[in-house]
Amino acid sequence: MKRAISIVVTLALLAWLASDQRWKMVGDAFASITPGAFVAVAAALFVTYVLRALRVCDEFRDDVNGRFGATLRVILVHNAMINIVPFRGGETAFPILLRQVFGVSIVRASASLLWFRLQDAFVVGVLACLVWPGLHPALRTAGIAALIAAAWYLPRWARAPHNWTAGGSIVSKLGKLRDIFTEATGRSRYGWWWTIANWALKLGVQGWLLAMLLNTSFQTAFPGAVGAEAAAILPVQGVAGFGTYEAGAAAALLYSGIAMKDGLQAALALHLFILCSAVATGAIAWLFPSKSTLPETPAAGPARK
Repeated sequence: MKRAISIVVTLALLAWLASDQRWKMVGDAFASITPGAFVAVAAALFVTYVLRALRVCDEFRDDVNGRFGATLRVILVHNAMINIVPFRGGETAFPILLRQVFGVSIVRASASLLWFRLQDAFVVGVLACLVWPGLHPALRTAGIAALIAAAWYLPRWARAPHNWTAGGSIVSKLGKLRDIFTEATGRSRYGWWWTIANWALKLGVQGWLLAMLLNTSFQTAFPGAVGAEAAAILPVQGVAGFGTYEAGAAAALLYSGIAMKDGLQAALALHLFILCSAVATGAIAWLFPSKSTLPETPAAGPARK
């Protein structure tokens, strides 16, 4: 009951905000899009959540034990929290939920989340170098090469032998963190493939929606979608990422002849659609809590007399 009341209050607040006449321009941006296109975009976004859940299942396969539904719920709630809690505070939901549902330690889950975010940054960074308009070919090539080299080297650096744990207290703690990060970079079998598939679909569908909002071609709008997500990956964000997301999209669209005002308006509409999708799916998932796999009683051991 408390969950349902919380969702009703949240929806009422969103409705109150939407009633402000200054949001009319956002509604106008959606006026030319058919309901069928909205359904197709929403369905494609949901598939990206499935791909992210598959990545988590691959990473924590020994803990998840095939419980894909519970994993998807973790992803949906985590995704909603990222979008509504400012300054990346929503990221904490991921290790907490994995601990509650699957018994994964907070430290290990956090290390894996860091590696997920680095993989996301590398993939989006390469795409940004590929499609950013007006970028000199030499800079484009150098940027792609640097990102691929860093993505290749980082897990190998983590797995390299070291004697940090033999140092002082601070160095020793850093050594333990490095060892945990090493485990996170080596467990997933298809992590890069899940990441690439997720971002290819996510950016493709966002570019398609942005093209419809701007009434332009996909080739023109796609760099805007990439620019928005590249800005969204920044470590510091405002409430729900507003501001940086729109600026990233508008900056990329400027090179294609899209005025700053039009780019910002379309990017805001795109952002709100993604936000509503994340909050709606997260709220539905929140209403159906997953049963924890943690034992209700301690594991059986020698009987006490």
